[in-house]
Amino acid sequence: MTEKKITVLYVDDEENNLFSFKATFRIKYNVLTALSGDEALKILAEKPVDIVITDQRMPEMTGVEFLEKVLQQFPDPMRILLTGYADMTAVIDAVNKGKIFHYLAKPWNEAELDETIKSAYAKYLEKAELKDINEKLEVSNDQLEFLLRQKLLS
Repeated sequence: MTEKKITVLYVDDEENNLFSFKATFRIKYNVLTALSGDEALKILAEKPVDIVITDQRMPEMTGVEFLEKVLQQFPDPMRILLTGYADMTAVIDAVNKGKIFHYLAKPWNEAELDETIKSAYAKYLEKAELKDINEKLEVSNDQLEFLLRQKLLS
């Protein structure tokens, strides 16, 4: 059985960064790219994505604003923020508002970003497993409640 490729959506308003990211990671991951937050939200609505990586400084919508929307509309993917500026306010906002998994400085280091993607995916799988267990528990509780009601009625 072949292992599922991790799907990563990389959002950056600089096309050269998108090309660079895709060239670096396309063999290892299923890479999707978007030039804006709005474009990325459309992709998220159409395709399942495991990890979202976004630049902070973009026109129209900052990385934090985008991650807030991702969290509201698509809470499952893990979120990573990249910023080329030592902007601690943005990082704090990303943690508090966008519930990011990790923050990395630009220009990114390939090995560090690769490790962050792997760690984020491990956490993604952990969350998915917990969600599945909780759903099964809910069904079990509903079935138990039904059986108890049947006993009480008979």
